[in-house]
Amino acid sequence: MPDPQTWRLITSAPMPGSLNMATDESILEAVSSGSVPPTLRLYAWSPPSLSLGYAQPFADVDLERIDANGWSIVRRPTGGRAILHTDELTYAVIAPIDHPDLVGGVLASYQRLSRALLSGLEQIGLAAAVAPEVQLSGQERSNPVCFEVPSSYEIEAAGRKLLGSAQVRRVKGVLQHGTLPLTGDITRICDALRFQDEETRQKAKERVLLRAASVSEIIGSEVTWQQAAQALVRGFERALGWDLQEDSLTQSEQEHAIELQRSRYSNPEWTERI
Repeated sequence: MPDPQTWRLITSAPMPGSLNMATDESILEAVSSGSVPPTLRLYAWSPPSLSLGYAQPFADVDLERIDANGWSIVRRPTGGRAILHTDELTYAVIAPIDHPDLVGGVLASYQRLSRALLSGLEQIGLAAAVAPEVQLSGQERSNPVCFEVPSSYEIEAAGRKLLGSAQVRRVKGVLQHGTLPLTGDITRICDALRFQDEETRQKAKERVLLRAASVSEIIGSEVTWQQAAQALVRGFERALGWDLQEDSLTQSEQEHAIELQRSRYSNPEWTERI
């Protein structure tokens, strides 16, 4: 039986949002079938992309502003609200459904993985904490902006949301991915979404500034993507005891990712389906 503490580490070059989501899905299918080991994937996005949660209305998107900024749109296989992926590090943890660090449901596995994320942030000199479990109001549930709304067991620093995550659980596998903003204007997300008028958009930006932050804003200096990636790797190794082995996608995973990109993640029937 494979050692559950032996993990594959995949570090991807920046890719379009549709290929990033297709790659996560392809790995999830490969891990679920037992053809590859549990995997930690670290990646970035090019061009910047707005990702919508699995069940988020496409009507939330401001297509005119998206086009004007040269951004793309993708729908995630995981839940949650909209995120603008730019100037960030994204992680994906993909493992069999019965892996010791993923068993017990969404919140239990969130708590375990949060220990590793906190440990990683400590490596870059950032004191963070896990948010408590929260009950959202109806208005908060309908808010389209991920980083404006608190979520149970996500990562906060200086009282502001720093690292947001989402998870999907399949019959045989689990995918949790999350985003760590490193630098830049955290309010840009509001330029990708539809508001009833510009005053409402500006008020949303002010709320985002109060409730969310980037790494550079918290610690007062810039952390590169490579530094953040190394820190997260050390965090997973130290907090959860993982033995991370650098590797690459199999040819089958690469080919399936390209097919999923074509058939699903760049297909309007998927992206605009709600």
